[in-house]
Amino acid sequence: MTPTQIAVTALGAVVIVWVLWYFLFSRGTAVAAAPAGVGGVQEVRVTVKGGYTPDTIVVQAGQPVRLQFYRDETADCSERVVFEEFGIDQPLPAFQTTAIEFTPDKPGEYPFRCGMNMLKGLLVVEPAGDRRAASSPHKFHGAAA
Repeated sequence: MTPTQIAVTALGAVVIVWVLWYFLFSRGTAVAAAPAGVGGVQEVRVTVKGGYTPDTIVVQAGQPVRLQFYRDETADCSERVVFEEFGIDQPLPAFQTTAIEFTPDKPGEYPFRCGMNMLKGLLVVEPAGDRRAASSPHKFHGAAA
C-alpha cells in the first residue's frame, strides 16, 4: 500500500468510529423537570437541532409531564418525536414549539427518538418523592448517594 492509501484508510476508520460513538454512545447531562406544585405539571423545554438538548430528562412517576419540543431546523430526520412506551408519535413542525403531555406511571428508563431512529434521547422516571439533587439511575450518570 502507498502512504496515501494508508492515510485514506486510517481517516476512514476514524470517521466510522466517530459516527458510531455519536449515534450510539454520546449523551449530554440529565436535566430534571421543573418541580410541579400540588397537582401541577413537570415541564422541560427541549431544543431539536441535530439531536435533542437536553437528551436525558428526569421526571417523577405519577405526575403529569409537559415536554416542550422546539424544532430549530428543517432536517427530515427531526420531523417527528416518538415515545413508543407511551404510544406517542408526534410531528414537530419546523421553527415551532410542540407540547407533548402525558403522565408516566411507572419508574424506569424510557427511550425516545426521531421518526428515522437516528436522534435519540432518554426519559428517566424516578419513583414519586424520590428526587435528589442531580440524581439519575441512568447508566451514563452517577446517582447521588
